[in-house]
Amino acid sequence: MSTPTSSLDRRTFIQGAGTLAAASLSAAPSLAAAQESAAGDAELRVALIGCGGRGTGACRQALNTGNNRLVVMADAFPDRLEESLSNISAAHPEAVDVPEERKFVGFDAFKKAIDEDVDVVILTTPPGFRPEHFDYAVSKGKHIFMEKPVAVDGPGIRKVMEAAAVAKEKKLCVGVGLQRHHSFKYQDTVRAIEDGAIGKPVALRVYWNSGGVWVKPRKPQWNEMQYQMRNWYYFNWLCGDHIVEQHIHNLDVGNWVMGKTPVRAVGMGGRQVRKGAEHGEIYDHHAVEYIYDDGTRMHSQCRHQKQVWNSVSEHVHGSGGTCNVGAGRIETYGGDKWRFEGKDSDAYQREHDVLFEAIRTGREHNEAMRGAEATLTAILGRMATYTGRAVTWEEALNSPRMLRPEGELTWDTVPRSLPGDDGLYPIPTPGVYKID
Repeated sequence: MSTPTSSLDRRTFIQGAGTLAAASLSAAPSLAAAQESAAGDAELRVALIGCGGRGTGACRQALNTGNNRLVVMADAFPDRLEESLSNISAAHPEAVDVPEERKFVGFDAFKKAIDEDVDVVILTTPPGFRPEHFDYAVSKGKHIFMEKPVAVDGPGIRKVMEAAAVAKEKKLCVGVGLQRHHSFKYQDTVRAIEDGAIGKPVALRVYWNSGGVWVKPRKPQWNEMQYQMRNWYYFNWLCGDHIVEQHIHNLDVGNWVMGKTPVRAVGMGGRQVRKGAEHGEIYDHHAVEYIYDDGTRMHSQCRHQKQVWNSVSEHVHGSGGTCNVGAGRIETYGGDKWRFEGKDSDAYQREHDVLFEAIRTGREHNEAMRGAEATLTAILGRMATYTGRAVTWEEALNSPRMLRPEGELTWDTVPRSLPGDDGLYPIPTPGVYKID
């Protein structure tokens, strides 16, 4: 850490990266500490629900943490389950015991998995299913890790918030995949902002501008439901648009810095590059201005376009300086500089270390409300770009519009959004799109 000059008191820059790292470590024990606290404890039995790439990764991280065993798996598709099982077994052969009778496939597979004799469930299906899965897991008294986002619409957010309160009453531990909160670098940098290193935050800039993600070509044997489930990223009832699925991370950091959520948002967006039938109904760019109750603005961009300027980062402008949060770098207007120079944690791993340590020691750990608020911030932005008007936090939270098809889902269920004669899906149109 560089030494501040006399124009800025050293205390304002905390007391050095070593002190900050120690403070971060005290917030939640390391993997080694968690394993030590769990020594002699009974094995924790884990169910994985949602066997894609993120689910496979999350399960492997869970199995890295103490005396845990994967005993149940569930997914909509049998091939995804088997591929995931193979990958997890190769990495943790001693910690996997999933016989045929504990493999569940289909839309109701989550209930069968949660009903098994398990202690912890990992919820990593497409986010459109998260509210129902989370609510059911809480009702059955299971500890939970769930990926972000936790919903795709207002009704889903309300269900998650209600279940979060029940989980708190039951003293269930809940982790949410907003892993930046478990990065030493992010923790120490946000703490420096909170302690006045850049003065009062007056504006924020957050970005998830990238080239986009995968597409799975349509196969003749797939009906519309199968196609949308295989390409869940491009359909709002499953994904919520990439502002919700990806950009949630950066928006969450903005809320973390501000210590609150925005009260309204305005924005614009559309499709310029990724606009084929294979890109479903989502936009390829969003630009949103979030307004907090004190007038502070958070300027947000997310984009799926190649061969353009891209960035995944968060920046804070204060009355006394600026901060690149992800880089762990602060510079005051007087020229003083601070930089995180400690060893950062593997935040993806540490979020599981912290969760399982809490389960074993009985420490309170419930990130569900934070996950709901970060998700609703992203949904608020999508509503602003889709409608083309200012949308308030209360409107987004209380919106009755449910994106998923009504009733019990089956492979014969017809999604709400269908391709036209030209093969293209209807795109949300500002000035026309409704949130109620």
